[in-house]
Amino acid sequence: MLSNIPWLLAASLLTATLLIYFPYIFVVVGRWQAGFDMAAPRSLFEKLPPFAQRAVWAHENSFETFMPFAAAVLLTLFAGVNNATVAIASLSFVAARFLYSICYIANFPLGRSLMFGVGTAATLTLFWQSLTALSR
Repeated sequence: MLSNIPWLLAASLLTATLLIYFPYIFVVVGRWQAGFDMAAPRSLFEKLPPFAQRAVWAHENSFETFMPFAAAVLLTLFAGVNNATVAIASLSFVAARFLYSICYIANFPLGRSLMFGVGTAATLTLFWQSLTALSR
């Protein structure tokens, strides 16, 4: 399994990229419910149902967390770290970000906060593993 770490990291990066847009599915549903106006799509936010407003926030937060994760993955690949900790961290980030969006849209703040913490810990773990390997 450890020989497949670069593939796993690349797949995690691709999946995390796609997960940025996962909450947007719910935004589209909310826009249709609120009466989408092609002439002023951003002015519709106040008319969106609460779940769709939360989906917008989950979507925006996904961009914010993706950048450090992507940097950590690229640094891990550059450092050539191939261990189980890196595998678990990259998979944990992806799972946490999926569950983060679900919890945010479903209005489960404790779950959302926990998943944010897991994702952040996973990113920091990747950075730590990379920096430790590079310092040797």
